[in-house]
Amino acid sequence: MATIDRQTPTLALAHALAAAGRGLPVFPLSATKLPALRSPHHGEQPPAHCRGECGLPGHGVHDATTDPAAVRALFAAAPRATGYGIACGRAPHRLIGIDLDVDPAYGSDAAGALRQLALQHLFTIPPTVTVLTPSGGRHLWLTGPADATVPNSAGRLAPGIDIRGSGGYLVGPGSVTAHGRYRLAPGTAHLTPAPCPRALLRLLTQPRRPPTTTRGAALTPTPDRRGEGLIQFVLAAHEGQRNTRLFWAACRAYEHGFGDALADALTAAAVRTGLPEHEARAAIASAARLTSRRGEETNDAA
Repeated sequence: MATIDRQTPTLALAHALAAAGRGLPVFPLSATKLPALRSPHHGEQPPAHCRGECGLPGHGVHDATTDPAAVRALFAAAPRATGYGIACGRAPHRLIGIDLDVDPAYGSDAAGALRQLALQHLFTIPPTVTVLTPSGGRHLWLTGPADATVPNSAGRLAPGIDIRGSGGYLVGPGSVTAHGRYRLAPGTAHLTPAPCPRALLRLLTQPRRPPTTTRGAALTPTPDRRGEGLIQFVLAAHEGQRNTRLFWAACRAYEHGFGDALADALTAAAVRTGLPEHEARAAIASAARLTSRRGEETNDAA
């Protein structure tokens, strides 16, 4: 685990300025990997849907900029920031992040799943910038064309593979979190983000059909296609792991911003595995409270 001391915010700013100098829009993050600046609309009722139009900082990824003076101002307003986020989908790089997760809850290999997809759809991941995460996972940086919008998703391609696209962000190398430091993988520091293979880009942008049974009926209602992988993850649960898998999937959905949209589908999937509906609802509500509390703690710290 990396040490967070008085120099950490200074180093975070230095890394962020270096990234901005390479054309990557950045903004400050806290040690929880969430935006370090409190929203100027905090506590407003009804909640504001401002993406920075008000002209004030505190809009997360929408604050991201490549202007050095603006970067310094953001970090000056967030003196406890320990890292920085890089906005995906923005010119000139239009970054696409392939997040290969490592989590005991999966019981599977995200990197192996990506290799299997590459074999199945006939594409090769080119040498590109790779960032190692404190948990043992890795982020692959790819670039997309101007005419393609890649949505954020969690587990859509396969369990353990999350996609950071338009409106999402990646934790930049050099950032320090409560769990450790993000760093460039050896041998990739000199690389630039490689173009996303066309076959992979099609997988990332094409609409997904709901999973079906052998008779063609919908297996589970999925109002938000970004969470299809999470639904399948819950459906694969065996007795003794149903609640754990559901809670983990719900946390990921809320962290990615579509927990409420996926709650009914997650509940239905859990019920299909044998979990009582009231237990499923309780687990999802707990996940919602946990992720909400993390965000509030981050805002209070800033």
